[in-house]
Amino acid sequence: MILDDFGLQPLDGQNRIALLELIEDRHNRGSMLVTSQIPVSKWYEIIGEKTIADAILDRLIHQSHRFELMGESMRKKRNILNE
Repeated sequence: MILDDFGLQPLDGQNRIALLELIEDRHNRGSMLVTSQIPVSKWYEIIGEKTIADAILDRLIHQSHRFELMGESMRKKRNILNE
Protein backbone atom coordinates (compact mmCIF):
# COMPACT_ATOMS: atom_id res chain seq x y z
CA MET A 1 0.00 0.00 0.00
CA ILE A 2 1.25 3.49 -0.82
CA LEU A 3 0.16 6.51 1.18
CA ASP A 4 1.46 9.51 -0.75
CA ASP A 5 1.71 13.07 0.63
CA PHE A 6 0.55 12.13 4.12
CA GLY A 7 -0.33 15.09 6.28
CA LEU A 8 -1.42 17.68 3.77
CA GLN A 9 -4.36 18.37 6.07
CA PRO A 10 -5.36 17.16 9.54
CA LEU A 11 -7.39 13.96 9.79
CA ASP A 12 -10.98 14.06 10.97
CA GLY A 13 -12.41 11.34 13.21
CA GLN A 14 -13.66 9.12 10.39
CA ASN A 15 -10.41 9.29 8.39
CA ARG A 16 -8.35 8.74 11.53
CA ILE A 17 -10.16 5.46 12.25
CA ALA A 18 -10.02 4.40 8.59
CA LEU A 19 -6.26 4.96 8.51
CA LEU A 20 -5.78 2.94 11.70
CA GLU A 21 -7.82 0.07 10.26
CA LEU A 22 -5.83 0.09 7.00
CA ILE A 23 -2.54 0.06 8.87
CA GLU A 24 -3.70 -2.70 11.21
CA ASP A 25 -4.73 -4.83 8.21
CA ARG A 26 -1.27 -4.41 6.65
CA HIS A 27 0.75 -4.68 9.87
CA ASN A 28 3.19 -7.62 9.62
CA ARG A 29 1.41 -8.88 6.49
CA GLY A 30 2.40 -6.52 3.72
CA SER A 31 4.50 -3.54 2.83
CA MET A 32 3.53 0.07 3.24
CA LEU A 33 5.17 3.12 1.75
CA VAL A 34 4.37 6.50 3.28
CA THR A 35 5.62 9.76 1.80
CA SER A 36 5.22 13.12 3.46
CA GLN A 37 6.63 16.61 3.40
CA ILE A 38 5.82 16.85 7.11
CA PRO A 39 8.42 15.64 9.66
CA VAL A 40 7.37 12.58 11.64
CA SER A 41 7.55 14.68 14.82
CA LYS A 42 4.50 16.64 13.54
CA TRP A 43 2.39 13.58 12.65
CA TYR A 44 0.72 13.55 16.08
CA GLU A 45 -0.77 16.97 15.28
CA ILE A 46 -1.99 15.77 11.88
CA ILE A 47 -3.59 12.60 13.26
CA GLY A 48 -5.19 14.59 16.06
CA GLU A 49 -6.25 12.01 18.67
CA LYS A 50 -3.32 10.99 20.88
CA THR A 51 -4.40 7.39 21.55
CA ILE A 52 -5.07 6.66 17.89
CA ALA A 53 -1.89 8.50 16.87
CA ASP A 54 0.08 6.28 19.26
CA ALA A 55 -1.43 3.15 17.69
CA ILE A 56 -0.80 4.34 14.12
CA LEU A 57 2.74 5.53 14.72
CA ASP A 58 3.62 2.44 16.77
CA ARG A 59 2.78 0.25 13.78
CA LEU A 60 4.41 2.54 11.20
CA ILE A 61 7.57 3.78 12.86
CA HIS A 62 8.98 0.89 14.91
CA GLN A 63 9.46 -1.51 12.01
CA SER A 64 10.24 1.00 9.31
CA HIS A 65 13.13 2.20 7.24
CA ARG A 66 13.14 5.99 7.17
CA PHE A 67 14.68 8.15 4.50
CA GLU A 68 14.77 11.88 5.09
CA LEU A 69 15.71 13.87 2.04
CA MET A 70 17.49 17.18 2.43
CA GLY A 71 18.13 19.96 -0.02
CA GLU A 72 16.28 21.92 -2.61
CA SER A 73 13.27 20.54 -4.43
CA MET A 74 14.03 18.64 -7.64
CA ARG A 75 11.09 20.44 -9.24
CA LYS A 76 12.84 23.76 -8.68
CA LYS A 77 16.10 22.38 -10.09
CA ARG A 78 14.32 21.05 -13.20
CA ASN A 79 12.77 24.46 -13.86
CA ILE A 80 16.19 26.12 -13.66
CA LEU A 81 17.58 23.64 -16.20
CA ASN A 82 14.61 24.16 -18.56
CA GLU A 83 14.95 27.95 -18.67
